[in-house]
This record gives sequence, structure tokens and C-alpha cells, in this order.
Amino acid sequence: MRGIAAAVCGLSLLATACGAGSEAAGQTTLTVYAAASLAESFGALEKRFEAEHPGVDVTLNLGASSRLAQQIDEGAQADVFASADERNMEKIAASGRAAGQPTVFATNTLTTAVAPGNPKGIERFADLARPGLTVVTCAAQVPCGSAAERVERSTGVTLTPASEEQDVKSVLTKVLVGEADAGLVYATDAMSAAGKVDRVDFPESADAVNRYPITVVEGSPQAELAHEFTRFVLGVPGAEELGRAGFGPP
Repeated sequence: MRGIAAAVCGLSLLATACGAGSEAAGQTTLTVYAAASLAESFGALEKRFEAEHPGVDVTLNLGASSRLAQQIDEGAQADVFASADERNMEKIAASGRAAGQPTVFATNTLTTAVAPGNPKGIERFADLARPGLTVVTCAAQVPCGSAAERVERSTGVTLTPASEEQDVKSVLTKVLVGEADAGLVYATDAMSAAGKVDRVDFPESADAVNRYPITVVEGSPQAELAHEFTRFVLGVPGAEELGRAGFGPP
């Protein structure tokens, strides 16, 4: 039941029944803002949670953690926020929009996604700085871009990306469609596209491990249900789906 249900309210007499509330047609909507790299694992958790909670529709808003954090900080009606790094979660906590202490639930590391067969012969991180290669990364404010910068600093290798994307899935797409020779993505994203891209791991990724925290958003109209979902992510179902997607333990 993923997606945002649309309702059309044409008559003023019906306005009171067509607000932006969290419940419609006997169904309760739980809005989860989650990092783009969580698409596969949270998509599976969405289905499992809905199966255990009849009448609940989990709606995922996936994107760059920096953008999602900004939207929440500006008052977006979110119930849960799962970030790909602690820096963007700290922004939410600092603005008073985190209900309680955020909890880390997973970790992730960078890898290089390349075309099947690795036609450019990329073997290590330093190879990404070779002339003539089209390399794509995330923008610096995005967690995967920040992680890439940390690897650059630790290795002394400076990359010159052809583009800096707004989320990790956009980087992966550039490689998938042949617009980039290589893209710095999370190991989980490369795993999600297994058979369509190859991955070239590099040991320096250990210098830039991303820790993923989750929190209930302060002011959530479905606070009790939001706490249930976070416990679901932190519990056995979350461990199963996140592990299946390639995430490391917290």
C-alpha cells in the first residue's frame, strides 16, 4: 500500500472531511521519512508492519537525509525519521523535533559501482582519479557524499566527479544507464542492483562508516504507532530485513 493517497475535495460542505489528517477511509497512515538507501529494506518492513497492523498504511518518503531533515525542521508532518547519518539526525534533535534520544539501528559503507565486467579496470579507490573516467558521487551535504569526502581526506586522493547527485540512488542510476563509468554508492545499493552493476570494494571505506539513527518525530499525530514502528525496526524484523539488504549491525 505504498504511495500517497489522493483525495479531491470540491465542495466547501465536504471540507471538514478532507483535511490533511492521518486517517482516511477507516485507515491510519504512518508517514516514515527515510534515507534513499533504505528503500529496499524499509519497503520490506513496510509490508511486514502493515501485515501485523491491519488498517495501517505505512507511507515511505524516501530521499537524501539532508533534504528530509530540512523538511522536518520546516514543519513537515512526519511520524518517523530514519537518517543515513548522525549529522542530519543531530539537526532534528537540535531543533527539538526528535521525540527522545535517536537510536542507531544499522551501519553502511561505501563501494564503487561499475558496469558489469568492470570494463574500465577499476581496482582501488585511487583509480577513480584517473584521467578519462566519468565518476559520479553524491553531493557533499548528502551522507554518501560526506562519506566520500572522508575517504578522500584519509587517502589523499582528490576526485573530480562529473556530477554530484542529491541522493545515492541517483548515483547508482547514472552507472546503470551508462552515463558514468563508476559511482560511489553504499554497499547495500550495489547489492540491490546485483547483476546490473559490479562492485569494487576498497579497504579505505572503513574510514567512513555511516551509522543510521531512527527517531519518532516530535508532534507526530500517530506517536504511539510511530514508537511501535521504531521498535519494529530495532527488533528482529528490522535486523532480518536490514541484514538481507546488506546493512551492518549498529
